Amino acid sequence: MPSATATRLTPGIPVVTRERPASGSFFLLLIAVCTAVTAANIYLAAPLLPLIAHDFGTVPSAVTWIASVAQLGYAAGLLFFAPLGDRVDRRPLVAGLSVATTVSLVVAALAPGIAALSACVFVAAAATVVPQLLVPLVAERAPADRRARHVAAVIAGLFTGIVAARVVGALAGQAFGWRWVFAGSAVLTLVLGLATALALPSERRSRQSGLFSGIAELPGLLRRSPDLWRACVRQAGMFGAWSALWTSLTLLLTGPSYGLTTATAGLFGLFGLTATAVAPPAGGLVDRFGATRVVRVAYLLAAVSVPLFWLGGHAMAALFAAAIAVHAALVASHVANQTLALTTTATPATANTAYVVSGFAGGALASAAAGPAFGHWGWTGVCAVAGAWLIPGWVATIRPTRRTRPGATPLTPGPTS
Repeated sequence: MPSATATRLTPGIPVVTRERPASGSFFLLLIAVCTAVTAANIYLAAPLLPLIAHDFGTVPSAVTWIASVAQLGYAAGLLFFAPLGDRVDRRPLVAGLSVATTVSLVVAALAPGIAALSACVFVAAAATVVPQLLVPLVAERAPADRRARHVAAVIAGLFTGIVAARVVGALAGQAFGWRWVFAGSAVLTLVLGLATALALPSERRSRQSGLFSGIAELPGLLRRSPDLWRACVRQAGMFGAWSALWTSLTLLLTGPSYGLTTATAGLFGLFGLTATAVAPPAGGLVDRFGATRVVRVAYLLAAVSVPLFWLGGHAMAALFAAAIAVHAALVASHVANQTLALTTTATPATANTAYVVSGFAGGALASAAAGPAFGHWGWTGVCAVAGAWLIPGWVATIRPTRRTRPGATPLTPGPTS
């Protein structure tokens, strides 16, 4: 890893000077843990929907849109804040966003109604973009032949947090109430966020363009890099399918088909947690065989999981298998696609913004479609939404990956395409 100084001379992108290196293994572990805690905030409301609905005197299907609000908030935060990783010192940025997330979660815990809660969830999710500020840093500092493995370590933390939000959130919500879950997450976010900010290397950046110019650069960046565009489409389809199924799962498990309590339904997330073990070997496979092959296998696995989820509407064993399969597919696909997105241009933070915004926009739209589908057609409608979302992503895996066009110089060439 580079020890003291790193510079980038691409026009319009600031020269970066890092004054202090961060320690390797401990730094990677801290980032992974911080990523797990902050990522959990995006999905905090999903396992608590029955409790929130009961508290506000409505039915669970009437509040499913709160999960979509969180994902849209995260996408908005990524659009505005994540490109700043190429332009400003990440230390004060990470600290400031951690404080903003904490305040929003505390206010959410005190929310008097659904509208106020959804507004707080949106703001908290928008500020919860710390992981996507840190992943490009990890990719920049990693050896070229082990880059995907390092990115995979952070992604493992990301998905651990997503699944833990369902398990821990449901158990704590059942025991103490959903408001205390939001308050507890606020404390963890503040502690981990500030600790990570202190551990980051100090960066002095000489900006040659506007602070938010990264937003304007996104369309051109996507046009110049077909690899980045393809990674965005692939992950939007995969994440959309996963979101439709996972955000609606609580409604199935706590409904007439199974009649489980919120806490018991939350334990179901443990089956998804086992799939996070896929991240490290997926990183090794990407380093060895390239991203496209790994994504194709992931899509085949996801395609198998959809009919299994449909069968799981009445057979718990099929639901167990489907949960493991869809999580494994999502993790492997994310490792491959994000590694490609981070290495296909000379502006990794901006490219990462395009990639993650696309993924979460796909997830938010799928979640929004899954709620009405469940209300009209039950679990079969949710599975149909998931299957439909996989189609465009699968098409994007068929066409061969082309080299990046001139003007989008990769970070370091590697076997990621």
